[in-house]
Amino acid sequence: MRKEQVVAGLIDGEDICKLREAVCVQVEKVYDHCREKDCIEDAVVDFVDDVQNLIDRAVKVRVKDAEVVKIFTDLDDVPFKKGFFTVNVRYKIKVRVEFTHRDQFGNMCISDTRVGFVWFSKTVILFGSEGQVKIFSSIDPLNYHGQDEDGCNATIQQDNLPNVKVEVAEPLALNAQIKRVHCSPVRPFGGDYDDEDDDNRDNVVAGRRFFPPKQVVVTLGLFSIIKLTRLVQLLIPAFDFCIPTRECIAATDENPCDLFETIEFPFDQFFPPQIFDFPVEEAEEERDKKKREREEREEIDDDRRRRR
Repeated sequence: MRKEQVVAGLIDGEDICKLREAVCVQVEKVYDHCREKDCIEDAVVDFVDDVQNLIDRAVKVRVKDAEVVKIFTDLDDVPFKKGFFTVNVRYKIKVRVEFTHRDQFGNMCISDTRVGFVWFSKTVILFGSEGQVKIFSSIDPLNYHGQDEDGCNATIQQDNLPNVKVEVAEPLALNAQIKRVHCSPVRPFGGDYDDEDDDNRDNVVAGRRFFPPKQVVVTLGLFSIIKLTRLVQLLIPAFDFCIPTRECIAATDENPCDLFETIEFPFDQFFPPQIFDFPVEEAEEERDKKKREREEREEIDDDRRRRR
């Protein structure tokens, strides 16, 4: 391989002179995007198994972890605003919950982990442009045989609507509680009951008062980025084909230690970093303040030297 060949990574001014051609590529262009920081409060957990007995006996509940397992999206045109779409996003979040309860001897016990799901929906408005062209391709990521259900060789890759892309971080479990969740009754023709009427009449059947069952509600923090993209052709500068510059390293049954020798010693695991090693916002502000003060002092010193 030639030494002057540009490889993937940072480049300098000299590498710009090594551009070889302008290449036409088909890529997904992001027409609009937004970031979301959602606090999902008191979301009811829908458990896979019947855990009502555990919930009734529990004195404490804890969420071990949460994970977004599926996202459903759809688009609608925004009336009187060409090129804009309402993006409806529905998250399916899997949570693993532990219950703490007392046994028959009064000792505190922790149950096995139980799996449940939380649903969260939101709607945003983004610009997705307009397009009256459908894209058909002989190779589709969802159809490895290159044939659709009709046996044809070309499958649709994009219709007139833009594509929705959602990037999401793993949710943060902020709180978990056991409480009675009241379902709001609805009058005929969609009118809601008044709270005062509900207090006087709710939970009363045949002269006896009852309460709704206890349920697990959780509060989750969710970070996500929602995008609208379209397949477009762009002309970009190119250096060359991206050719690998190193060989793969793999362990073998005969000598598995060869792969272990390539792993560096994990010093950070034995010597945890201190607080100033983390990008703390206050520390960054303090460093910026000191930098500004140092620059101001240097400017004052320069002015004094020029006056002399």
